[in-house]
Amino acid sequence: MNMPVLILLAAALLSGCATYQPRPLEPARTAAAFESRTLDNPELKKFLEGNLGREITSWPPKTWDFRLLMLTAFYYNPELDVARAQWAVAEARKITAGQRPNPSFGFTPQHHSRTAGGLSPWTLGFNLDIPIETAGKRGYRIARAGSLTEAARLNIATVAWKVRSRLRTGLLDLYAAGRAETLLRREQSVRAELVKALRRRLDLGEVSRPDVTQAEISLAQAAVLLRETQRQKAEARVRVADALGLPVTAIEGITLSPDIFAARLPPPPPREARRQALLNRSDILALLAEYEASQAALQLEIAKQYPDIHLGPGYQWDQGDNKWSLGFSVTMPILNRNRGPIAEAEARRKETAARFDALQAAVIGEIDLALRGYRAAVDKLETAEGLLLSQKNRWKSVEALFAAGETDRLTLLSAVLEQEVSALVRQDALVRAERSLGVLEDALQRPLPQVEPLPVNVETDPRPEKENRK
Repeated sequence: MNMPVLILLAAALLSGCATYQPRPLEPARTAAAFESRTLDNPELKKFLEGNLGREITSWPPKTWDFRLLMLTAFYYNPELDVARAQWAVAEARKITAGQRPNPSFGFTPQHHSRTAGGLSPWTLGFNLDIPIETAGKRGYRIARAGSLTEAARLNIATVAWKVRSRLRTGLLDLYAAGRAETLLRREQSVRAELVKALRRRLDLGEVSRPDVTQAEISLAQAAVLLRETQRQKAEARVRVADALGLPVTAIEGITLSPDIFAARLPPPPPREARRQALLNRSDILALLAEYEASQAALQLEIAKQYPDIHLGPGYQWDQGDNKWSLGFSVTMPILNRNRGPIAEAEARRKETAARFDALQAAVIGEIDLALRGYRAAVDKLETAEGLLLSQKNRWKSVEALFAAGETDRLTLLSAVLEQEVSALVRQDALVRAERSLGVLEDALQRPLPQVEPLPVNVETDPRPEKENRK
């Protein structure tokens, strides 16, 4: 074999090698790209239409319901980008697991200082080492990598649900603060009228100063509570933007659907709720996949007890004499039989099984607690609605008496105030019921009353060309 042939062989081997492409991160550009995100993005519109299965005629929508905002979060939220990247790493590990060991080539020239009879002073030796894996080790590696890849894929669904949960909580906080602000303004207005009426009566000597002072304190307390509600509203808007993966300026001025939290849903039967959660929760399914990976890892360590074989054919040109050889080598399992790694793999399998049992027990406890909490919250809401209805009927009666001249304005204002306070109590009970429903949905990892999983593809990156890479 001459030098040109060796050069050609080396070139052929190197032609399929990957090359490094630098892709630096520039914090200033990524920050600017984030700040430029908006809700009128035409690519977002395509993503929404693809998942909704219908055309959006008015863009951007005049009102945003929960489903539109949830899909927007799936489009922009960076936590899903991380989960997809982790899945891509797991997919790459499958390639690594399936690789066969490369043979090695050796070249050992020798020069003899003494030759006789005109023989060449050179001896050229060529040898190959061909490794052969035994006991199905490659298959076990592939099985383990496949199970870990499935776990990584299911983790995307787990992250997507967490994003949905954060968005729902943020929207509920925003809705609650907005409704409370409206009701508190009405209460404040009534209390202001009540203070004016009491001051007029104080001037006439019909009420005492402490009565007026108490009304003034209540008015000041209502003003403080209104300010606090406005602060909560501003913070909730930031949390909604964070869950969407958008700057807060992108959601300023958007209008939420008025019935975004208007549904009254009966709780599912406990037995069916547990069954659905234990069969469909993505974190449970991911842990099952991890357990299968631990089983494949144990099989791999057991298979490593059996040594691989190395074939070593060789050729030597020894001063004009052609010599051929066939080598064979195998590791002698004398000092150890891979007992340590086998024991570690068995322990990891037991650990994964224990984690699975613990997760199942925790999920069952979450569901039972969420069901009880939701039923109690619904009962409280019904009681609050009954109280509000009673206060409305009383207000109507007092209003009729006032119109007939049989009662005074102070009594009418007191009835209106009681109605406004009852409306606030009812609103608080409604928000608590919605929070309890959210806790129940999180325990089930399933929206209610929907029976089937959300038909949303969260695995495919909706933005293959990220803003910071443009």
